[in-house]
Amino acid sequence: LIGSCSGQRPAVETVEGERLTRETYSVPTIVEEASATIADVEASELSASQYNFSVTVQSPDTGCDAYANWWEVITPEGELLYRRILAHSHVDEQPFTRSGGPVDMGAEDTVIVRSHMHPTGYSTQAMQGTPTEGFTETVLLEDFAAGLAAAEPQPSGCTF
Repeated sequence: LIGSCSGQRPAVETVEGERLTRETYSVPTIVEEASATIADVEASELSASQYNFSVTVQSPDTGCDAYANWWEVITPEGELLYRRILAHSHVDEQPFTRSGGPVDMGAEDTVIVRSHMHPTGYSTQAMQGTPTEGFTETVLLEDFAAGLAAAEPQPSGCTF
């Protein structure tokens, strides 16, 4: 179930026999309230084919029960290039920025940077771009590269 930011789903039209009806109903904001999102991405060149990423994450951390536990750099085809493990929650530091790398890629290679939250999983919000052109917000399909959630490296736990 995907909620909307306002908690209201737009009017839904259904056909009952020959009659068209409309209704508006409330839905919980589960996805938005429990998602970590990417607020900013900067890539700095380490060498001709390696980049360091500085990623700003906004997440509704409440402690080890719910926290952003990694961000990752992936190709548009869903190949994992790099994962930055976040070993603890950031309850009192929002948004927060963490760096990671090196990421093997070219200056013109398009990549996607997305976040993962324990226990709810990936956000559909991400940033896409290149080190040369920069990064802009994008929305991914809910199941885009979902199998990467089990890929290594994995967090070994949550410190606090």
